[in-house]
Amino acid sequence: MVNNKSSLKSTIAVSLTNYLDAGAIVAGASGLTLWQNYLELSEVHLGWLNFISANCLGAAIGAIIGGFLADKYGRKFIYTYNLIVYMVGVLTVMCSVNFPMLLAGFLITGISVGIGVPASWTYISESSEIYNRGRNICISQMSWGFGPMIILLLGMLFAPDGYLFSWVESVGHAIGGESLDGAALNVFSSRVVFFSLFVVAFIAWNLQRRLEESRDWTESKKAAAAKGEDTGLMHAFKVLFTNRTAIKTVAFLTVIYLTWNLVASVMGFFQPHIYETAGGLSNEYANMLSCVGWVIVVVVTFNLSFFIDRVSHKLLYILGLLAALATWVVILGGVNGMGSLWAFSILWGINGGISVQIFYALWGSELFPAKFRAGAQGLMFFIVRGLSAVWGLVFTYIYAGGEGFTVAAYCMIALLLISLVVGVIGCPKTRGKSLEQITKERYGNI
Repeated sequence: MVNNKSSLKSTIAVSLTNYLDAGAIVAGASGLTLWQNYLELSEVHLGWLNFISANCLGAAIGAIIGGFLADKYGRKFIYTYNLIVYMVGVLTVMCSVNFPMLLAGFLITGISVGIGVPASWTYISESSEIYNRGRNICISQMSWGFGPMIILLLGMLFAPDGYLFSWVESVGHAIGGESLDGAALNVFSSRVVFFSLFVVAFIAWNLQRRLEESRDWTESKKAAAAKGEDTGLMHAFKVLFTNRTAIKTVAFLTVIYLTWNLVASVMGFFQPHIYETAGGLSNEYANMLSCVGWVIVVVVTFNLSFFIDRVSHKLLYILGLLAALATWVVILGGVNGMGSLWAFSILWGINGGISVQIFYALWGSELFPAKFRAGAQGLMFFIVRGLSAVWGLVFTYIYAGGEGFTVAAYCMIALLLISLVVGVIGCPKTRGKSLEQITKERYGNI
């Protein structure tokens, strides 16, 4: 196993993938109203943007591809090429002048995000020491928090009523001419935010393509070759779907992550828009309130990193979901002032810091053998983000109704309760065990 310093260094490099994932989602969300005004989009158009974005379908398509590619060609293969695709997607969004172009940019970016996520969580776990695996996953999750926090901060500063909008105006006039004004000028604040993702993606690509290949994957390939096993993608699917332990694990992890993510996906993409429409806030204030929520996520996750490898996972799992449930209970009282909006943001931030996603990422990389570890995660991510895409469209119709937000809150509470009950019942006892030991206990000599 690599030493502690080495695992921390590689974890930080790989975690930039999570920054870019969450950053892409929130960059779209923070400028959603600006793109809506510029391109005269309806709420249904916004639903379609969410449907094919890094939040949902785009990531789902990428995950099913990336997971099995990572198992077939290695984790390093993903890090060598994937972020090039991401940069193309972000560049397309930056240059969009119509809805199809914007839609294409969101889709390409989303596919890249999906390709990178299964390899990211897998590589982090495989390169971690036994008593630092949870800590390193938390660092990865912190990166997921830093992405939205920084993107929302930029969105707030560059917003039409933000402190740095005068600079955005100069950029817009330099590119579009001095006659550029109104919604066409305002949307440049979102273009600048996406440019920041392009820069981070370029830096991350240069760091990640220098990473060494995962030792677990290399040893798994050598063992398969020694036995003369088929290492093709179809064989990997066959093994995954014919092993009862693997099937049960896929079902367990998919249920807890799906039910939580159906709620989180709406929050990730529509939160600033909800603040603006339901709460009546300006674009700047909406981004600021969302940013505060992500600051809380980072702070809570940072503190969790010191305890997750030493404290009962079941207890932490329960605490996170209780905070999530409290968030939507507040909403049932009605969005009737800044107090409820602040409570909503703070409680969801606490949930994000001890989220189901942390345990899904940890358990998803622990509970499968190396030969189809990334592929299994890609499959689950495909299911979860794909169904989240459908839910995103449904949510726009629910939310558009007069009492839609209250109805949506009841739906969210029901989903979170399912995640809580199933997670508590099926919580695995993997803390303090090596990946090799966990695989041996669950699968024998597979």
